Amino acid sequence: MKNTGEILDLIKNANEITLKNHSNKVYLERAIFLSWYCDKGDCAFCYMSTQKDKILDPSKAKRRIPNILAEAEMCKRLDWNIEFLSGGYKTFTTKQIKDIAIEIKNITNKCVWLNTGITKELDEYSDEIIGITGAVETVNPELHKKICPSKPLDDISEMLDTAKDLGFKKAITIILGLGETLDDINYLIQYIKDHDIDRVIFYSLNPHKETIYANSSQPASLYYAEVVSTIRLNFPNIEIICGTWIDNLANIGILILSGANGITKFPLFKMFGTKYGKRVEEEVKWAGRELQGTFTDKNKLGPEKSEYNNKLDKYIKRYIKESLKNKY
Repeated sequence: MKNTGEILDLIKNANEITLKNHSNKVYLERAIFLSWYCDKGDCAFCYMSTQKDKILDPSKAKRRIPNILAEAEMCKRLDWNIEFLSGGYKTFTTKQIKDIAIEIKNITNKCVWLNTGITKELDEYSDEIIGITGAVETVNPELHKKICPSKPLDDISEMLDTAKDLGFKKAITIILGLGETLDDINYLIQYIKDHDIDRVIFYSLNPHKETIYANSSQPASLYYAEVVSTIRLNFPNIEIICGTWIDNLANIGILILSGANGITKFPLFKMFGTKYGKRVEEEVKWAGRELQGTFTDKNKLGPEKSEYNNKLDKYIKRYIKESLKNKY
């Protein structure tokens, strides 16, 4: 473990490398979820693992497609990037996911990242998809076997290699605070090299009730920053997205300085226009970056009717109403 001065030097160097190889912009990112049910449902940290046995009819845990598309339209209006489409196993078919991605591309004029589980059907997708995300989750492969027993790393790796052969970009998700140590970062560095990863998405543990992590704490900010800085210094050109929670907004500035290109894991419509949304913007400002996306500009919410399809109107109206509530 480095001392505080060494960590601060690491962050300083990572910031210089980031500014040299990337734009001055920081992007607001949002994952769009397709469902709240997962057929595997045994990842030890995951909220879905607490819901699987409670959901008697998985089809009712699927979101309505117009609702999904309306969320994508709101992301476009507010200039948020769609981090990826995400959902549990065996909720939507490959064709249904492809159709949703095509519609979202038509709405946003951007190709879509996927994080919809291990699949051997990547060749079904085309230019509606920009990249495939593998849920690696932890930088310790032995720990992965214990906490994600139904998502073997070998299968994830094979999928990512196939994605490369098909011309898609490759991303991985990593959750910090699951029991890994700084020594495990060497494994992550090698994994990125071995599978030519284009994008790493870091999250800090969100301890959910009814999971083995319920009484765990989120990782320390300087630990998080050291991990991100190390990856930035080893991979100057890679895209790094960092997630933090509403109770840890103070992490944002230091994560940006450590190498983050984008920030994620915020309840967009709940935080919009609040002191918490304002805090996100202030964190980016004081890190010396230009923010793409807004948490406060009510004019960008736009009209209560969809600009894409009138079947989305009631959902657009609902999202705008939620954004304008006095929530705190």
